[in-house]
Amino acid sequence: MARAMFEYTITVLKKVSFNSDLFCKELGKALKMLLPFEIKELTIWLKQFTANKPELFVCMRLIE
Repeated sequence: MARAMFEYTITVLKKVSFNSDLFCKELGKALKMLLPFEIKELTIWLKQFTANKPELFVCMRLIE
C-alpha cells in the first residue's frame, strides 16, 4: 500500500509540474503522508525531475 502512495505522488507531481504553486502544494501534502525512506527516494527523484525546470526549484526548500 505504501509503495502505491509513492507512485501516486510521482504521478500527481508530474501532472501539476506546469504550475509551481500547485507543485509546491502537492509536494507538501506528499511529505506529510510518505514514510521517511520514501521521502528520501522522492528527494532523489525531485532532484532529477527539476534539473531542467528552474521554475520548480523554489519547491525544493520544502524537502530541506
